[in-house]
Amino acid sequence: MANLYEQTQDEIEPIDLRFSEEEIEARVDHLTAFIRERVEMADVDGALIALSGGIDSTTTAHLAVEALGADAVHGLLLPKEVNEEENMSDAEQVAQDLGITYDVLGVDSIVEEILDTYDAEHDDESEGRWEGRYVGNTSARVRMTLNYLVGNFENKLVLGTGNRAELGTGYVTKYGDGGVDCNPLGNLYKQQVRQVAAHLGVDTDLVQKTPTGGMVDYGTDEEEFGVDYDTLDAILALHVDGGVPAEATARLTDTALDDVEYVVQMHEESEHKRTPPATPDPLF
Repeated sequence: MANLYEQTQDEIEPIDLRFSEEEIEARVDHLTAFIRERVEMADVDGALIALSGGIDSTTTAHLAVEALGADAVHGLLLPKEVNEEENMSDAEQVAQDLGITYDVLGVDSIVEEILDTYDAEHDDESEGRWEGRYVGNTSARVRMTLNYLVGNFENKLVLGTGNRAELGTGYVTKYGDGGVDCNPLGNLYKQQVRQVAAHLGVDTDLVQKTPTGGMVDYGTDEEEFGVDYDTLDAILALHVDGGVPAEATARLTDTALDDVEYVVQMHEESEHKRTPPATPDPLF
């Protein structure tokens, strides 16, 4: 697997979860067939993807073009002021390289209008919580609304871009970036997404690009998680998904037990994001 190793990252620690060459071919075929099937089942004209300039949306776009052809795929760039210009430039470049149509729709003015309708009182200590939770989540939900506005107008399925690490820890906004018709990458850990991207010919700089949320000016995904993606992948694969005991997972990943327990906590507290809204059990 040396060639695949070099395609994705200079180094992967603590556990290499990537596919063999035979497995990666089968996985790509499986993912493209999934996208085709969902489009056919919905009886729509193609797929719409919100392009962020990150590896997840880029990989999803490449898979969609493989599955449906460039003419059936439409991209949306939904920049906020906190998004680095480089990210939007990368997103536009992805759309141009794939030969898909795309629109650029800014969201800041819409978010500001919504927030102005509810003037919440908060003190200095709660200001950061307001900024992070409410502004970030509202921004994600505005993007979801625009995705469906354009998707409905063009009669296209809205493809999500969430991967297994993000969905498994709740690093997704309920009814925001979690509000999609399907998630082609939903069963892939982050390093597997990078591998699929490299296999599809995505530029190395994008494959290795540091992920950022792009909702508020809070830095990288990994800073918000408190652990790097490779470690997060490993803890999820071994302990949360694989049932390996927490202490054994900590030893195998050379990670503090507190980090393992923190990932478990994120997984448990975000269960509501992965399931339909609860309803009472029937009486009869």
